[in-house]
Amino acid sequence: MTPAEHAARQWGGRILRSLRDRENQVLEMALPSGDQAALRLHRAGYQSADAIRSELWWCGALARAGLPVPAALPALDGALLVALPDGRHASAIAWLEGAALGEAAQPFDRPLAEVLDLYQALGSLLARVHRATDALTLPADFTRPSWDRDGLVGEAPLWGRFWDHPAASADQRTTLIRARDALRERLAGDIGLIHADVLRENVLVNDRSVSLIDFDDSGVGFRLYDLGTALVQTVLHPEHPQLREALMQGYGTTERDMVDAFTLSRTLASVGWTMPRLGPGDPVHQSHLHRAITCADRVLGRR
Repeated sequence: MTPAEHAARQWGGRILRSLRDRENQVLEMALPSGDQAALRLHRAGYQSADAIRSELWWCGALARAGLPVPAALPALDGALLVALPDGRHASAIAWLEGAALGEAAQPFDRPLAEVLDLYQALGSLLARVHRATDALTLPADFTRPSWDRDGLVGEAPLWGRFWDHPAASADQRTTLIRARDALRERLAGDIGLIHADVLRENVLVNDRSVSLIDFDDSGVGFRLYDLGTALVQTVLHPEHPQLREALMQGYGTTERDMVDAFTLSRTLASVGWTMPRLGPGDPVHQSHLHRAITCADRVLGRR
């Protein structure tokens, strides 16, 4: 029996197909009720059991408040998180219908006018998530990572010291350090619980409405960082300024410079993310470095 099959049994379910295998292994699972669920096998050492339980609590609270996010589903014994024999943990969340807003490095398959409407809807959803979260009383043992200034551009960022990327040229490293130092001075704003990974793959579309999945990287941080993560994949696209304006309008902010700063901070974090996860020859290293340098030159100006 595979670990995934063992995990599915804890919910009385059966595996239908594999969906994703990055930080977590995510699979579609059929439940005894006939409903579908997303079964997640959490990578050992990435998030602690307490942090995962906190994520599941937050998503459940948001879902109960009427937000379109996936609620956690208890296993047969009532537990939300199950320890597996291989050292990982498993959780299951409610299935949300919809097609992803897009995929990394791929053009949108919808007309631009429709995409702009969806980005405005996404901005509105993020504002609702933040407002609903502010109305919650967090449990005493609630714990999640910190996407604060130190977590993004401190000496030991959450996703690694991006300026030390071994594939960066001397000029690129100079720009990465300049961007890091500038953001240490610039980053500011409202802080609270955030999704922190609003990539197109994590936004599901149903007609003109959107829902939000994959809270695995959620934590306490700058609220506008959520907008930066939603824009990071389009930094090099010609429609980026229009998408930014639609997202900001939906969210209800006019802080364009700060949104740009948080978009830059996410491009830098993504450079750090690649270092321990991808092989030395993976082309994503260079593509992420190019994106970060381009964004830095745009936001900070060339020297």
